[in-house]
Amino acid sequence: MRTLQIAAVVAALAVGGCAQTGGMFQGETPPLTPLSHYALRVEPGLDRIALAVHETGLSAAQTDALAALAHRWKRGGTGRLFVQAPSGDDQVSAAMAWSIHDALVRLGVPAPALTVEAYGAPDGRAPVLVGFETVQAVIPDCAAERGTLNGRVSNGPSPGLGCSVNANLAAQIDDPRDIVRPRGMTPSDSGRAAVVFQAYRAGEPTSATQEPLVEGRIARAVE
Repeated sequence: MRTLQIAAVVAALAVGGCAQTGGMFQGETPPLTPLSHYALRVEPGLDRIALAVHETGLSAAQTDALAALAHRWKRGGTGRLFVQAPSGDDQVSAAMAWSIHDALVRLGVPAPALTVEAYGAPDGRAPVLVGFETVQAVIPDCAAERGTLNGRVSNGPSPGLGCSVNANLAAQIDDPRDIVRPRGMTPSDSGRAAVVFQAYRAGEPTSATQEPLVEGRIARAVE
């Protein structure tokens, strides 16, 4: 009987310890799997520059800034590229906005992808804003995650499991849009494949010719 009483006390303490310790998602809906808690995600961003209004038109520095912006838009922009002039009837600001529009077209941005519009500004000579929407990878702050690696009675995952791995991935991904959709495959080299198949059908070697190697040095230098 005494053995049964001791076993009951031990079981009650174990249950109480589990109830007090809890999991790493107290008050939250736990993720479907432990690793999905830090799944790679993207969030919207904005790539925008402000260009001062000059009566003489675009400066050399502004033209360089537009060229860099157009390059970034071609590389990873989403949607249209907008040119926003300060609202009002300032003719110089309006002319500056359309000069920017024409400069972007010369830089290779298709005219249908450009939008010229006004924005509310306290001054009619406020800067002209040029930019586009982007997506950027969400990089979690793993150092700020709560939790401890001390002994626990819970059999759940350790706090922060997978955080540093996905944070490193998010920081290194060149195009964050690859997170939400697969990148299209480049065309295969059908010409080279045809040459190999032709040699195969003719019973000829399909591998490239190997150069003889001279011991201790390269067989032939590249001219």
